[in-house]
Amino acid sequence: MSHPFEAVQPIWSAVRDRFQTMIESLQEADMDLNISDSFPTIAYLIRHNAEVEYMFADWFFKRETPADVTFLTAGPPKTVSVELGKMAELISFSVSANAHLIAGMKDLPQEDWDKPIKTPIGTSTPREALGRAMYHTGIHSGQISYIRKLAAQQNDAAQG
Repeated sequence: MSHPFEAVQPIWSAVRDRFQTMIESLQEADMDLNISDSFPTIAYLIRHNAEVEYMFADWFFKRETPADVTFLTAGPPKTVSVELGKMAELISFSVSANAHLIAGMKDLPQEDWDKPIKTPIGTSTPREALGRAMYHTGIHSGQISYIRKLAAQQNDAAQG
């Protein structure tokens, strides 16, 4: 019987690679864009998505978060008073988080993929958690696209 990673990896990569390609197409000036002062910036969303991948790797795939990773955006959206980093740093952080999660998926024993795990966000199996991670990435991908679209429309209206 094949390892579950072999079945889920192409699906995860399709979603995650598309997200990575999108964020790598951004400009440094896009990092501070948001819909309103009460909505997170694009930089926040990129950082948050990567942090969730680190958390999921730890909680569901038995891969401990590296000691040098600090969670700045964990929990509900909030005003982040610390520097999230420049675009290149955020992109690198995102790449590292994805690689970390993939390594956890790859190393998780086959028999553990469907065992429920109780976490701070509820109980899920690793297989279900990966579905949640895909959904999460898709939501933030859409938010980033929407923020950019609104910014472009506002810029066009200002030039008028």
